[in-house]
Amino acid sequence: MDKGLFMLNKIPRLTDDTIDSFKNMDFVDIANNVISKFIGNIISREKLQQIVNNALDFKIPIEKIANNDYICYLDRGPTCSFKDFGARMLARIMEHFLEIDNKNITILTATSGDTGSAVAQAFYKMSRIKVVVLYPKNEISDLQRKQMTTLGENIITLGIKGKFDDCQKLVKTAFADKELRHVNLSSANSINFGRLMPQTLYYFWSYSKIVDKKNEKVIFSVPSGNFGNLTGGLIAKKMGLPIEKFISAVNENNEFPAFLRTGVYTKVEPSINCISNAMNVGHPSNLARIFDLYGGQIDEKGIIHRIPNMEELRNDIVSYSISDEATKDEIVNFYNKYKRIIEPHGAVGWAALQIYRNSYPKNNDVKSITFETANPSKFPLEIIKLIDIVPEMPYSLLLIQDKPEFPNPKEINDYTDFKEFLLEKFQD
Repeated sequence: MDKGLFMLNKIPRLTDDTIDSFKNMDFVDIANNVISKFIGNIISREKLQQIVNNALDFKIPIEKIANNDYICYLDRGPTCSFKDFGARMLARIMEHFLEIDNKNITILTATSGDTGSAVAQAFYKMSRIKVVVLYPKNEISDLQRKQMTTLGENIITLGIKGKFDDCQKLVKTAFADKELRHVNLSSANSINFGRLMPQTLYYFWSYSKIVDKKNEKVIFSVPSGNFGNLTGGLIAKKMGLPIEKFISAVNENNEFPAFLRTGVYTKVEPSINCISNAMNVGHPSNLARIFDLYGGQIDEKGIIHRIPNMEELRNDIVSYSISDEATKDEIVNFYNKYKRIIEPHGAVGWAALQIYRNSYPKNNDVKSITFETANPSKFPLEIIKLIDIVPEMPYSLLLIQDKPEFPNPKEINDYTDFKEFLLEKFQD
């Protein structure tokens, strides 16, 4: 009720031999091994296997691009975004426990682009769960919006005038409001650790597919917005995954690289609207978890109560801010050099990797993995404008092209409007 985040008291550790054995496993077997360490026997191994098989039933390709640099494509799920991993696992785990307890819940989630569509699709038509998604209506792509607004049933979408940070603030305030307790609210943002836990999985998977020897270290370049993706990687490292360095690649919302450089934290307020729109976050929620991992504490307002161990933090993470102009240049350069299309978020990650490679040439022999977090076809106008190619659209996106959208049910200008809407919609 203090607007904070759930975090593990103790992070389980995998042995070097277990991590090495992942080289011979498929993704769902790795997922079962890792997740069982978090949940113990709360869910039976058989039920967990069923949940994992059902939730993570899509490919996760890893391709060598140049020298020691690889891209792991996290965009092959139903909504063509890396958010499918956490949302689909969380939905099925929640459904399992709600059936056992014979309860219903209402999910509130804020989105800067991809979270909302992944959550909406993951929880669609689940009888015990209603979902309310808030999104900044002028800062997401048409396809991202349609992935949420064409569903109906148990999915309610609210486009607001404002930024992602405004959406997130409304959600957090609602969770702390005693007058809404009867609604039985829960979260599917990475506020909920159950959303974050599956985001460790593709670190173990991608690592196991490119290393040659036991305990070999790898660099990860991670497009970072609300920092759930990076936090999943840091947890994987704490679990024993051998990681040389994390590159936290942000767009023009540069509060984190500025903090690493100066030790002073200043929110970017309001957040800056960039073409890598899922990363338009001026004060990342998961920064509180990262601080916690390094012995620090920061609250939801961005006030530091205890500085983290800056030496350890800087040893593990470098962070670069990539401008929109540099992002566009990278999309063009990447296509010209490799004849492949990279989308804006992946381009931010790849551009940051190039800065790192130039800054630390002694690590050029260390393999790297950059995450591409969304499908290029979700950003067709930018791609067409930059390289004059129409990205091929996956079938799941073709399906929603001409579907009618449900209208915005209420104009939300402040928390009073939002609370009024919730009380009207979810009366006792």
